[in-house]
Amino acid sequence: MSQQASPRGTFMKIADAVKSQIEADPHMAELPSAADLMRDYKISRGVALRAFAVLRQEGVAEPAPGGRWRVVRAGAGVDRRPLDQRIADIITAEGLEAGEAFPSASTLAERFGVSRPTVAKALEKLETAGVLAGGGQGKVRTVRAVPTREERS
Repeated sequence: MSQQASPRGTFMKIADAVKSQIEADPHMAELPSAADLMRDYKISRGVALRAFAVLRQEGVAEPAPGGRWRVVRAGAGVDRRPLDQRIADIITAEGLEAGEAFPSASTLAERFGVSRPTVAKALEKLETAGVLAGGGQGKVRTVRAVPTREERS
């Protein structure tokens, strides 16, 4: 029998090492990628993914758009409402009135950290609800109606 290290429990050691990094750096917002863990610890992708699963189960991390993982800190709230509701809140938060121009899909995608097609689907929901007037290609999308509290909940 060879003298190689047993992979059993390796993912737990990796998860502990990542937790130590999180505790050491209070400004750490995003975890290293699976590729970074594979390179740094000389592990397989499966072991890296199991380490992420442990961190998620312990409430230390959660998946983020784009296949990354973000740190979950105690007391730090994350808005988990559907994207169309968060976009509708822009109207009231920025004091937009009916007829005013609404931010572009590209701007919203960057702001919320999602893809443009994802934003487009959310904007379509708001257009269907009568909150936004569709712009079409090359046209500016405008606010049709300020959403009421019932529409946003």
